[in-house]
Amino acid sequence: MRDNEVVNVGTEPLSFDDVVKVARYGATVRLTDDAVAAVAAARTRVDELAESPVPAYGVSTGFGALATRHIEPSLRARLQRSLIRSHAAGSGPEVETEVTRALMLLRLRTLATGHTGVRPKTAKTLQGLLNAGITPVVHEYGSLGCSGDLAPLSHVALTIMGEGVVRDASGQLTDAAEALKQAGIEPVELAAKEGLALVNGTDGMLGMLILAMDDLARLFRVADIGAAMSIEALLGTDRVFAADLQALRPHPGQAASAANLRALLADSQIMDSHRDGTCTRVQDAYSLRCAPQVAGAARDTLAHAASVAARELASAIDNPAVLADGRVESNGNFHGAPVGYVLDFLAIAAADMASISERRTDRMLDVARSHGLPAFLADDPGVDSGHMIAQYTQAAIVSELKRLAVPASVDSIPSSAMQEDHVSMGWSAARKLRRSVDGLTRVLAVEILTAARALDLRAPLRPAPATAAVVACLRQAVSGPGPDRFLAPEIESTVRLVADNSVVAAAEAVIGPLS
Repeated sequence: MRDNEVVNVGTEPLSFDDVVKVARYGATVRLTDDAVAAVAAARTRVDELAESPVPAYGVSTGFGALATRHIEPSLRARLQRSLIRSHAAGSGPEVETEVTRALMLLRLRTLATGHTGVRPKTAKTLQGLLNAGITPVVHEYGSLGCSGDLAPLSHVALTIMGEGVVRDASGQLTDAAEALKQAGIEPVELAAKEGLALVNGTDGMLGMLILAMDDLARLFRVADIGAAMSIEALLGTDRVFAADLQALRPHPGQAASAANLRALLADSQIMDSHRDGTCTRVQDAYSLRCAPQVAGAARDTLAHAASVAARELASAIDNPAVLADGRVESNGNFHGAPVGYVLDFLAIAAADMASISERRTDRMLDVARSHGLPAFLADDPGVDSGHMIAQYTQAAIVSELKRLAVPASVDSIPSSAMQEDHVSMGWSAARKLRRSVDGLTRVLAVEILTAARALDLRAPLRPAPATAAVVACLRQAVSGPGPDRFLAPEIESTVRLVADNSVVAAAEAVIGPLS
């Protein structure tokens, strides 16, 4: 928890960093005064519609395919309770706490815009849940991504009502009513339109997109580090990464990756060792030579995803929406297609980054292509197997990532008696991207573990200062070359160093920030 950090939630968009701080690190949230005023103003208009004899969708009618029924005032509180109870229909494993917290924050931000018509007390209750560390149990399955993430958000709304199951601040499963009581939070009896306003948004898929973007920005730097280490270990050349050659194809991501590789490989004794005119190789394999082209394309994909996420963060998604002139209008802004597409696009980039990493690893293990390294980097090949099966693990993950790269957003399955006859599947795209991010983390970790062993085996030639720093960082947790030993814990140790940014920090301590 970052108890000293406060994220203000107002009428202006949040930043990506705001979302990460609250979702991952428990930063405190505070509704601003202008947000509370905007919420109160919009509520006045909803109250007027609730008192009108003219039916208004979401205020005095049923929902979805049942919107044709006008609900009399005496039944409207029941209408809201029924909506949330029936829509809290998720199933399967519990999603991660950080995902649910991101979803809660993003729904709070939409409420704060004053375009949903909830009461200030309802918004403040959601704020209170976040600050008390109370996390509703949200399930893997239930969202079609249209009308937004209905089931996941309904499990959150159920908690606001004091019902359902939550995790408390210590992570223990408990009854929502008891958790709210312990935190001094009064459950809310939802008023007209509030149930719909709490569940009609893309907050789950957007939250997972922002968290994945945070992970991938780090992993793409790790990929450049792994590529640099492998290039050294395989006696490759850095001449192909020259700025003037890269400028012939001016993709910004490619330029950034190539600049990273030049910095990471600077002053390498291993590089210098085969620049004396005796090296007869004309060019390196694609997995080495084209590293910045692939990593650059992944970066440019990430930049595109960020532009979509920024627009979605600036959105106020609800149906119906309360407009500045007082109109309350039905709309389709809850459809998750924009977010779903880029979630799928990033899964493609993650799969390809893992694929090229695995190819570099395999080259270091093959005596026909490793230029003097022992078979499988084994201490005594034949008696020892070295990293043979570590590459199998990589290959298994890469195969899985290719399956996960099949887009979810091209699918649609009709629901609500054909009222919701085209859906985004954005939640599904987000869930599989999280698995892709985990897989990419593990594939890159195996490359770095293998490349570090190969660099040690190139002694007495020394690697570049930056890559040497990464090897030294790794050696604090994993021993160097030697007879076979239990390999799984070494892979997991490297995974942790990749995930907690230690690998990037080690390189950057020598050469400064990577792009």
